[in-house]
Amino acid sequence: MKYIFITGGVLSSLGKGVTSASIGSILEAMGYKITFLKLDPYLNIDPGTMNPYQHGEVYVTEDGAETDLDLGHYERFTNAVLTKYNNTTSGKLYHNLLEKERRGAFLGATVQVIPHFTNEIKKAIEKASEGYDISIVEIGGTVGDIESLPFLEAIRQIGLEKGKSNVVYIHLTYVPYISVAGELKTKPTQHSVKELRAIGIQPDILIGRAEIPLPKSIKKKIALFTNVDEDAVFSAPDLNIIYEIPLYLKKEGLDKVIAKNLNIEYREPDLSKWKKIVNTLSKLEKEVNIAIVGKYVQLKDAYKSIYEALIHAQIPTKTKVNISWINADEINEENVEQLNKFDGILVPGGFGERGVEGKILTAKFARENKIPYFGICLGMQIAVIEFARNVAGLKDANSTEFRIDTPHPVIDIMPEQKEVDKKGGTMRLGAYKCHIKPGTKAYSIYKQEEISERHRHRFELNPKYRPILEEKGLIVSGVYKAKNLAEIIELPDNMHPWFIGCQFHPEFKSKPFAPNPLFVAFIQASLDKKMKNL
Repeated sequence: MKYIFITGGVLSSLGKGVTSASIGSILEAMGYKITFLKLDPYLNIDPGTMNPYQHGEVYVTEDGAETDLDLGHYERFTNAVLTKYNNTTSGKLYHNLLEKERRGAFLGATVQVIPHFTNEIKKAIEKASEGYDISIVEIGGTVGDIESLPFLEAIRQIGLEKGKSNVVYIHLTYVPYISVAGELKTKPTQHSVKELRAIGIQPDILIGRAEIPLPKSIKKKIALFTNVDEDAVFSAPDLNIIYEIPLYLKKEGLDKVIAKNLNIEYREPDLSKWKKIVNTLSKLEKEVNIAIVGKYVQLKDAYKSIYEALIHAQIPTKTKVNISWINADEINEENVEQLNKFDGILVPGGFGERGVEGKILTAKFARENKIPYFGICLGMQIAVIEFARNVAGLKDANSTEFRIDTPHPVIDIMPEQKEVDKKGGTMRLGAYKCHIKPGTKAYSIYKQEEISERHRHRFELNPKYRPILEEKGLIVSGVYKAKNLAEIIELPDNMHPWFIGCQFHPEFKSKPFAPNPLFVAFIQASLDKKMKNL
């Protein structure tokens, strides 16, 4: 087993996740079987109950784990299918440790951070790495954070235990560019590496994030003051297309240095698919304007996978997607007309009552004005509520999530969720099969009767109301047969050219080299509307 440990310095949000994913894509293209692990230092068991404004999107794996959004990067850049073992937190590890202590597993010993907690970290790393050639482990946070220290100590110990030829330490750091002086400054990087070395870790490879590429003189200076080989200092400048990062790192020669440090056979990576993707994305001639009407629009990372899935849809449609983020709180009867300028409208998932009426108005406007509408999870439920109120005549129809005493609970909590009192990890999570009705728009999009998509919800279309809604024209085109749950709804052609909602989250399985069909169809429908108007 070979390990690559990736740490970050100077400040957060440098792009450790995308860098880790890009390294994984290169190694995968070299023919190696790779996996990932994200270690998060916070005390939450997982990010499932965290506010998106604090942590961004909660990414859901195939087996139903609520994880850090970086796992989305890992899966989008590679063929990896990750599980609950590929993301762990201090909270989860301490929880496991204290349960062992309560069972008497330590035979009366004093339980300490070292060695007991660090041993838990090492076990988590080994568990996630089983059966792979190379494990890429990203340490959350920034070197110097007190909560990261046990993780850094654990990976330091692994370096000693596994031997130098089996472990590589990569440190991603920020190299600020002072535009007034026209200079790149290396001092923050020097201090960050000094902090890492004080812990006992000498990085083998440095990657400098900056607005512009690092010139050779800056790389040489960084190498001199950090005790890193000059040919192991790499540049990672801002790029317009994130899927260009594997190509850039390959051009820098990172693949050869990693192979050398890990003592593995160097195989020329085949990155042709990335070249094709970047080439297509850089030459988009058509464009559409899409509105995303949500409640967390101030933080784009709250909808990271949706944003990336829309980028992926650009590739087969060869259409640039211009996204406008609109706060659902601010949509009302007086200003809803602003949505008329868009070629398509997407309402994403979410929880809680805030912004719901704005989303319902959005769905109504899209339906009445024949604007392509794509509702995901709550966005589907919103569409059902709007249809029930304004087409089926069920006045005051609502979801019991927002109004427990609604006279028409067209959206209701799932029966198995009614007795659930714990919030974390208790929703309907992970991949479930969906049977698609032939002859529907959904079938024409997926071109198969059975699909599998990932879920994250507690509420569903109330089956008691399905006959009433279907009588008025609503089509339930996808169902989970085992429990007869509505998975996809749509409107017929005589009511709307493209109006679809899905209870699942199709964005979680979309990749640049395998875009999700629903997103592709949505962008194509938006383009068709634009061309028709022209």
